[in-house]
Amino acid sequence: MSKTDDKSKLKKALEVARLYYEAKLGQVEIAEKLGISRPTISRLLQFAQEEGIVQIKVVDPFFSISKLEQRLCKRYDLKQVKIVYADEKNLQEQLGKKAASYLEEIVTDDDIIGVSWGKTMNEVARSLKIQSATGVKVVELKGGITYTPTPIYIERVLKNFERAFNTTAYKMPLPVVFENKQTHDIVLQDRYIKQLIELGKQANIALFTVGTVRDDALLFQTGYFNKAEIRKIQANACGDICSRFYDEQGQIAVEEINNRTVGIKLEDLKNKDYSILIAGGKRKYQAIKGALIGGYANCLITDVETAKTLLSE
Repeated sequence: MSKTDDKSKLKKALEVARLYYEAKLGQVEIAEKLGISRPTISRLLQFAQEEGIVQIKVVDPFFSISKLEQRLCKRYDLKQVKIVYADEKNLQEQLGKKAASYLEEIVTDDDIIGVSWGKTMNEVARSLKIQSATGVKVVELKGGITYTPTPIYIERVLKNFERAFNTTAYKMPLPVVFENKQTHDIVLQDRYIKQLIELGKQANIALFTVGTVRDDALLFQTGYFNKAEIRKIQANACGDICSRFYDEQGQIAVEEINNRTVGIKLEDLKNKDYSILIAGGKRKYQAIKGALIGGYANCLITDVETAKTLLSE
């Protein structure tokens, strides 16, 4: 569809939406008035919702999202909380849309955005629209080369961020975890890698999710760890941020693995203007809570049930 066709469809959808929602005409009446079929009216109304021309909000008089967000801010010393209604089937999609919308609100010219990878981050990137901010830099916060074909979505994430901000991302062409500390230390002496790490540290906006330590965790499928290491991680950690594992108190859980990890340090996330944690669901609850106790996020995007649970304990 050409840009002209796109614009024409938007105008028609706007006209139909005004007649339906503001003038309170029925679909049959609108079809007769405009000389088009009723199924076309129905499709245009659906299109109006998808494009954000029409936004439907269900208000529960017994529950206030804003109050829940305020309580979470106070409880975990956060500057911003965004909460979505979602079930397990569409949780990542809804979190991604909300995070993309929030990012669009806060990004300004010459910002530096640090991004991680994974399924949730892929949904954020997919939901981004073309932005007006200029001079924005995008940098990968951790290595993105794996030893297995398991998808980690880093190429998709960076491609969509590049498209949205009309930029070229700074990529970290390394494994996120090396087999030994000696190799790790040698690689980090490279001038280019040092610059990447420093750029991630300078980023004023960081976007990340948390991983679990369940057997099916994405990070355990990438070939970085042997079975003994996975058992040790599971015995000591509740989750990871940017592949750095921490315990329920938010402290580094397995020091020797942390010393082999390439990417931003958890402590550096505390110095961001916006350190945005995007995660929800029962599977990730302990990892989310540990991250908040550790103080690694100052903004949280999550779902209603997770928000309630975070306040109930």
